[in-house]
Amino acid sequence: MAEKDISEKMLESYNDVFADIVNVLLFDGKEVMKPEDLEDQAPRSAYKADGKLREVERDVAKRWKNGSVRIACIGVENQTAIDPLMPLRVIGYDGAEYRAQYGTAGSKYPVVTFVLYFGLEKEWEKEISLKECFDILPELEEYVNDYKVKVFSIAFLPPEKVQQFKSDFQIVADYFVQKHMTQNYIPNPQTLVHVQETLQLLSIMGNDNRFEKAYNSSAEGGPHNMCDVLDRVEKQGVDLMAKLMSILFKEKRFADAERASEDEAYREKLLKEYNLKQ
Repeated sequence: MAEKDISEKMLESYNDVFADIVNVLLFDGKEVMKPEDLEDQAPRSAYKADGKLREVERDVAKRWKNGSVRIACIGVENQTAIDPLMPLRVIGYDGAEYRAQYGTAGSKYPVVTFVLYFGLEKEWEKEISLKECFDILPELEEYVNDYKVKVFSIAFLPPEKVQQFKSDFQIVADYFVQKHMTQNYIPNPQTLVHVQETLQLLSIMGNDNRFEKAYNSSAEGGPHNMCDVLDRVEKQGVDLMAKLMSILFKEKRFADAERASEDEAYREKLLKEYNLKQ
């Protein structure tokens, strides 16, 4: 999971991607947030309690400013599995940020945290609440404060919502939507800006390292869009097949070679056997 967190953070930490995600998911595509109005928020928040320094760490967080005035702190948490206790985590992050503001000089600002869910099997509820984490006695119900968290299931976004993204996140969202709906992925022709980071995210979150292997460098000669990437992925597959067949013929495993040419599962097994798996 740590590797997945790193890949997501690398792409989402870019201001153009972060602002794009917020504008589409929170503001329905309106360009309310501008990349130049963002600055990095330390992922760790610290506050003092019981005479000790406490610390919590977010996935990605940005300060949204209007000149020198801070409008809000916006945080993004990434999930690949449904976590019914997610509100407990989020209220901890937000509470630490609010606690850090308490007793300090200057204007106060709200904290907004939402969840990006990359799972394919099942759509997560669009809103989860703190009260859902507990079995609350009826007598206590009115005294327990609730805390709601917004969740966006990326693979279940409608196509028109995906098209609202303008950054590399459109390629990411499009990939997961297509992967959820069909096995036949049609590459998005949009030019990649953050090439390596996007392909790393797709490789790790999609559990397919061929995308990252398709990346050579960000300089001239590297992939420019997903069409280029798939061409490289296909070439990798052809090269691996040729290597496998060469080995099988040298070892006179003719029956295995014939079966591998027709049986994908058996071919994958042989690729792993010879440590040729991509």
